[in-house]
Amino acid sequence: MGLSTHVLDTMHGTPAAGMSVSLYTTQGEAATLVKSFVLNADGRNPDGPLYDNASLEKGTYRLVFDVAGYFKARGVTLPEPTFLNRVALDFGVAHTDQHYHVPLLVSPWSYSTYRGS
Repeated sequence: MGLSTHVLDTMHGTPAAGMSVSLYTTQGEAATLVKSFVLNADGRNPDGPLYDNASLEKGTYRLVFDVAGYFKARGVTLPEPTFLNRVALDFGVAHTDQHYHVPLLVSPWSYSTYRGS
């Protein structure tokens, strides 16, 4: 299945539909943009996996979630500067034959992630 993501808005108890996300490959401090996308109505990456197992490579990656932009678009009044602007998750892929699912649970003030199934 490759690589996928899913975001849940814990403030509203809903999927984070419409949140902007960017995927990068990383090497040390250098990051190369692979793609940017907007989460679908279920808060998931649209159009299937970000990488399928055939194209997923062993290495390090970064997902960047536009948390402040999403909550502002939902009409949430946030302080300036916002507590969370963008959330960047750096993670490694060691086994390209496995599925790497990177969920994010997020509010304007906190987030949590884990390796999902």
